Amino acid sequence: MNDPTVFIVDDDASVRDSLALLLSLKGFRTQVFAAAEAFLETYRPEWRGCVLSDLRMPGMSGLDLQRELHERGYVVPVVLLTAHGDVQTTRSAMKTGAFDFLEKPIDDDVLLDVLQNAIHEDASRFGVATEGARAKDQLDRLTPREREVLGLLVDGLSQREIAERLAISPRTVEVYKARMMEKLQCRSLAEAIKLALAAR
Repeated sequence: MNDPTVFIVDDDASVRDSLALLLSLKGFRTQVFAAAEAFLETYRPEWRGCVLSDLRMPGMSGLDLQRELHERGYVVPVVLLTAHGDVQTTRSAMKTGAFDFLEKPIDDDVLLDVLQNAIHEDASRFGVATEGARAKDQLDRLTPREREVLGLLVDGLSQREIAERLAISPRTVEVYKARMMEKLQCRSLAEAIKLALAAR
């Protein structure tokens, strides 16, 4: 399920089917759910794509779904559909991080454009998260002292200043730095600093 997918959540079967048909004809991969609760039971945070949810449904609304995803720490973009667009609801949806808010009847071109943008945002956000996780894994190879030296280099301290701060000789700082660069497989200090910043 790591191919970008549009997760359609709507209690109306005819709406679900017509949206799924339209999107699949336009090359989107889709998966349909009749209720927000069913989607939440199935959803895995590693899945890529976006959610296209009706606002008003029996049980959990689209807004409730958006909030619940946010509370669980899931950052999948959510596009909400409504036949009852009002300013207050739109404001609420945007405040809780909805990607967009579309009123029915939906213009197909607008819908496709919004979903394409939501999938693109998810891909770039996930790319950044993956890069951060990779950087953290690399930094885990360092000893606490090597990590400390790297942290001070990131803060802009020179080797002499680091030696003074840690009460060790500049030569020892040089040894830690060389070992750290080797473990991180970085060819330059700039590369090591970039890696440390990505891990943050």
